[in-house]
Amino acid sequence: MEIDPASVRNIGIAAHIDAGKTTTTERVLFYTRASHKMGEVDEGTTITDFDEQEQRRGITIYSAAVSCIWKRHTINLIDTPGHVDFTAEVERSLRVLDGMIAVFSAREGVEPQSETVWRQANKYRVPRICFINKMDRLGVDFSRVVKQIRERLKGNPLVIQLPIGEGDEFEGIADLVRMRMLRFPADRRGASVEVVDLPESERERCAEARAQLVEAVAGSNDALMESYLDGEDLSEKELLGGLRALTVSGAAHPVLCGSALKYVGVQPLLDAVCDFLPSPLDVPSVEAPLVTPKGATCHVRADASEPLAALVFKIVAEKPLDLYYLRIYSGTLKASSRLINSATHKKENISRVFRMFAKRRDQLDRAVAGDIVAVVGPKDALTGHTLCEPRRQVILEEIDFPKTVISVSIEPRSSKDRDKLVDALGALGRQDPTLQVTKDVETGQMLLSGMGELHLEVMVQRLKSDMGVDALVGKPRVSYRETVSQAGEAEVVWNRKLGDKEHFAQISIRLEPAAQPSSSSEEGVVLDELPPGTLNPEYIESAMLGVADAAVSGVLGGYPVINWKAALIGGSQHVENSSTVAFEAAGRLAFEKAMREAHPRLLQPIMHVEVVTSEEHFGSIMGDLNSRGAEVRRTLIEGADRVIQADVPLAEMFGYVTRLRSLSSGRATAAMTPSHYAPVSDARAREMCG
Repeated sequence: MEIDPASVRNIGIAAHIDAGKTTTTERVLFYTRASHKMGEVDEGTTITDFDEQEQRRGITIYSAAVSCIWKRHTINLIDTPGHVDFTAEVERSLRVLDGMIAVFSAREGVEPQSETVWRQANKYRVPRICFINKMDRLGVDFSRVVKQIRERLKGNPLVIQLPIGEGDEFEGIADLVRMRMLRFPADRRGASVEVVDLPESERERCAEARAQLVEAVAGSNDALMESYLDGEDLSEKELLGGLRALTVSGAAHPVLCGSALKYVGVQPLLDAVCDFLPSPLDVPSVEAPLVTPKGATCHVRADASEPLAALVFKIVAEKPLDLYYLRIYSGTLKASSRLINSATHKKENISRVFRMFAKRRDQLDRAVAGDIVAVVGPKDALTGHTLCEPRRQVILEEIDFPKTVISVSIEPRSSKDRDKLVDALGALGRQDPTLQVTKDVETGQMLLSGMGELHLEVMVQRLKSDMGVDALVGKPRVSYRETVSQAGEAEVVWNRKLGDKEHFAQISIRLEPAAQPSSSSEEGVVLDELPPGTLNPEYIESAMLGVADAAVSGVLGGYPVINWKAALIGGSQHVENSSTVAFEAAGRLAFEKAMREAHPRLLQPIMHVEVVTSEEHFGSIMGDLNSRGAEVRRTLIEGADRVIQADVPLAEMFGYVTRLRSLSSGRATAAMTPSHYAPVSDARAREMCG
């Protein structure tokens, strides 16, 4: 049966760790009858956390896709991790989703990973609604969380529900659109919703909140504003329509509340998904470049009759065949079809198509624009590649993943296992783009790089448990970077005899810091500022390639160079002896020489650390952070807690969680997110690089 794209909602659930994403997902699946039993995170019985390590650790590691039906709407839902080490799973999910539920704990509020997820959603312009969860906990503060969404996330929260009571006195939800109270009987585990009149004691508060909501919605629409100024109240239909328009455009974020663990508020949340978040048809068409003719573009629309265009956003390394997750942006995908990979220009077979329900696969004959499915058959596709029909080869925007900040050495326990280890690491690398394998230029050791200690720990465990490879793993080490702090110029003449042929190239470059340094970019830029006709175009291209290649390893410790800009400013060529090989080599040497003239600096990754503790342990924790070279940005008082926000070098944070538990008798919590790179002291740089 064909699914009407207008009734489809491709959404994700994202938040900080322990805010209740997976529990909310379990309740959604139960109330939509997609599952017959509610799993529990603490018991390791949830549907979306089906991996053995997820169940053992009690956290989400891999994004999982499920589908369900609610009031004639098909909801394709992706449950994403909340731990910063697995932020790539959130990044790739938000790239292909049309909407998001941002979950916040009513006690902890906006936490560091909440901010990261919100920025990712902004980056991909994903409309979102907010669900303030755990209203039954002690110490909750609904209004404080709404304020944090506005001030810390720069969102525009529109409260459409208010909690009736908080903590132990949490009784239900006030629906401000229809001015009624919703109760969720505990004895039925929330399966039925009781609609009752608002308590007398809450009517004034709810009326005031509804007036603010109506004013915000009316202010976004001229016709509604005219009615509002004439003293007319907005109808339910007008209010819902205005809220939908604001949400789809990203101008506002409806706020709901509840307690997923206690079965409160999930059904209204599902209603909000259908009422406010966009369908694939509401998402603007994507302007994408065509492979041919070069420079031409086309608009990719959510239309099943158009040529197929699908983005690979996730790969699961399996035997005998890898599983590829696709978002179909246009056209119809059929099983046993043959497509073109516009990134590699190679043909890819699609042997089977599946609708995923966590680890379960339901085979399909076809899928249409707006669908999120999994396929088997491709051989060379990677995350971010576009699969399309030969008649219209387009390149959809790729996914920008964060760079690694930590690495460990990894070696097979015996020489006979080396090939097996290399193959296993290759499979993990295909699955996780933030996992990188390189070779240490000094020791020759293989280095496995990732997003954090937990990320690498999980991957090493996968090597052992899933792939049967037992490896020797070294201690974690920081992934440093290099940069330049002033301008430097260099001229290189490269004149060599290779075989029977002379090769000549002469090139001059200027190297300087990037005008707007980026905390995340690992790439610089090479510009052509040569006078017209100085060099043949192919020689210019080769020289620029050599410059970029040299930036992969700097001159201090062989670390990648970031935040730089180079320009070709001079050069000459020989009629007979010049070659692309010579100009590439000259570009490489010119970069190295110019960098030594540009006052190179060694950089270290800085982590933004947020610690939540009681007043009792505040002093000892502050002292410990100061001993680690922390720069405390601010301290806050939130309820009975003290919050410390600081920037700390990653090199000083290994084993910090264990130390924090000791200092606070296990009561304090900490979250770390990558912040930026900062110079290492000259003394430390000399110690590291000689």
